[in-house]
Amino acid sequence: MIQQASPPTTGLQEPRPPVQASVVVPPPINGDLVPVPSPPPRRSRRTVLLLLALLAGGLGGGTWWWLRAPPPLPAGIAFSNGRLEADEIDISTKFPGRIAEILAEEADRVTAGQVVARMDVRDLQTSLAQAEAQIAQARHAIAESEAVLAQIGSQVKLAAQELQRARTLVKGDYETRQVLDQRQSQFDAAVATYHGTEARIAMAKAALEGAIRNADLIRVNIADNTLVAPKNGPIQYRLANVGEVLAAGGKVFTMLDAGYVYMDVFLPTAIAGRVKLGDQARILLDALPGQPLPATVTFIASKNQFTPKMVETRSERDKLMFRVRVRVDPKALQILGADLHAGVPGLAYIRFDPHAGWPPFLELADQPPAPRQPTDPQPAPQQQPQPPAAGK
Repeated sequence: MIQQASPPTTGLQEPRPPVQASVVVPPPINGDLVPVPSPPPRRSRRTVLLLLALLAGGLGGGTWWWLRAPPPLPAGIAFSNGRLEADEIDISTKFPGRIAEILAEEADRVTAGQVVARMDVRDLQTSLAQAEAQIAQARHAIAESEAVLAQIGSQVKLAAQELQRARTLVKGDYETRQVLDQRQSQFDAAVATYHGTEARIAMAKAALEGAIRNADLIRVNIADNTLVAPKNGPIQYRLANVGEVLAAGGKVFTMLDAGYVYMDVFLPTAIAGRVKLGDQARILLDALPGQPLPATVTFIASKNQFTPKMVETRSERDKLMFRVRVRVDPKALQILGADLHAGVPGLAYIRFDPHAGWPPFLELADQPPAPRQPTDPQPAPQQQPQPPAAGK
């Protein structure tokens, strides 16, 4: 029997086709085909690692929030977020003119009365010189009229003496009636001239007064063309340059009033209805987390409004809010004025119950904690122990 020789091996094997798992198809039942179940999908290792990373991140974030979250507030204190603001003041021109000098720049802190800019006042200085010349002319006119009045006064005195002498002589038939009438006419003319000179002096004095008032007005206009800062605070914007011609009311600077710093917050109706003007408050800025600022409620809106988009509320049911303004204590501004900037976000805590005590992180460093006096028999929420005041 002849056998065929196998082909020689070269050490390289041909690739075999992948072995496919055989699926046993059960026989049809009653001529119907039975669906074959597909194998379960396998989860990749990447998906598992991603889920573990998300779980670890959530746990880490929750732990960080739990460690950094402030302690709960006692009853009688509400809070809301806002931004520190200050009143804006526009330093503008009173009259149309050209800017001659700029003496302040943006971010400069100026004081009340400090000169920040000067306008071109050469035309006003010329008008002032003219008014001063009119004043001098009126004074010379008054001096001349007073001299004339003195001269006329002596004439009146002489005419009166001659009239009296003529009357005496006429009684003794030593003088004619005609001479008496002449002396009377001379006396009346002298008196009329005297009164006319007095009127001219009064007119000259009125002209002098008008010239003086005109010069004072021009001086006031010149002073108004020297722009000064009305309040203490920083220059926020410089809106014009040297040489620019501005109309009346043209803005040169915009500054912030460092003496009136406040924060507007929005409170729900249930809390805003219990807040009163003059209630104490604390402002805790994100930039100064350990330094609460004393404040006072100075404004409560009389009409509610829709919740602003930037305000975070605790309950979705509160659709209407009241705007409440808390103003920073001016004494605190004198100490921290340079460290406070408008626009810094923070939280405002308002104590609408005067018997509620401030928590330790809101206590001021220079005053002891307020004593607690319960107002109702209901148990108050548990508070953390407060540290004793300095010096006790």
